[in-house]
Amino acid sequence: MAQAKIKASSRLLKKRAIKRRTFGQTKQCRFANNPELAAQIDYKNVDFLKHFLTQRGKILPSRVSGNSMFYQRKIAQHIKLARSMALLPYCLIQTD
Repeated sequence: MAQAKIKASSRLLKKRAIKRRTFGQTKQCRFANNPELAAQIDYKNVDFLKHFLTQRGKILPSRVSGNSMFYQRKIAQHIKLARSMALLPYCLIQTD
């Protein structure tokens, strides 16, 4: 009995080739090595917390920002506190 060949689309083959070629660098937590930067995490420091928000006002995930779990939770806690005190918006509404 002959084995049936499985057809793979060119798009799928390109996707597999790209996955094999690229090696992502591991992201390092910027706060773990720099205690001075970790001390800046505060709900009153709005300009610093804005770096961890998207344009729509959502909190960036740790896989994008590269924060460790401890500091990601700390940042999220201070962002939520700043939102409740109306220092940061819950969401941004675009009016064009």
